[in-house]
Order: sequence, then C-alpha cells, then structure tokens
Amino acid sequence: MSDFLNQFIEDIKTNVPGYIAVTVTEVSSGVCYASHSEKKEFDPETASAYNLEVVKAKRSAIKALGLKSNVQDIMITLSDQIHIIDVSENGEYFIYLAVDSSKANLGMTRALLKKYKKDVVANL
Repeated sequence: MSDFLNQFIEDIKTNVPGYIAVTVTEVSSGVCYASHSEKKEFDPETASAYNLEVVKAKRSAIKALGLKSNVQDIMITLSDQIHIIDVSENGEYFIYLAVDSSKANLGMTRALLKKYKKDVVANL
C-alpha cells in the first residue's frame, strides 16, 4: 500500500472518534486500494463492494431524472453506526467510512474526512 494511503488510514484511525472501518475504492473496477477495520467481524472490503452498488444506483437515478449533478457523498444512518460514502470530485473512487454513532460527532467526522481526503485526492 502506498505511503499516502497508509498515512490516510492512520490519520482516520487515530483522529476520528468512534472509528470502525475505512476503505478507498475505485468506482470503475471495484478494486479496493486500501482498507482497515478495528473490528475483526467487520469486513470493510465486503462493505465497500456493496457500497459501490449504492453509488452506481444513485448515479443511475440521477441520470434517469435528467439531473445535471454529481454524487458528492452518501450517508447511511444505522441504529448504532453511521456510514459515509464520499465520492471523489472526478467520480473515479470513493472513500467509505463507518463509525460508531454513540461515539462519533457527525460534523467532526465529516470535517476530518474532508481534511484527510485532500492527500488521497492529490495522489490518486
């Protein structure tokens, strides 16, 4: 794994309260460039593969509606977790982040993800 991806994962793990898992995935191929999970039973690459289908479905819906927009992010709130799918500006990859909703602050989580995403964006 590239140094900038290792650093990205380390920054997320260390600084995002309630961190559970993160991936960086290419949209066209579904290849996961990087992944990590704090929970042994939580497979981030499987989650990322399913979330790729969510991104594709939303893109199809936007196209069907004739909208001139792109997906920026998708947030899924579960009973005990928050999942954020943050699509790159060029639409070529996405970052998937799962956090424990009892420990996370949504505003802080999104701000930190945006901050740490800058290096990933610059290097992918």
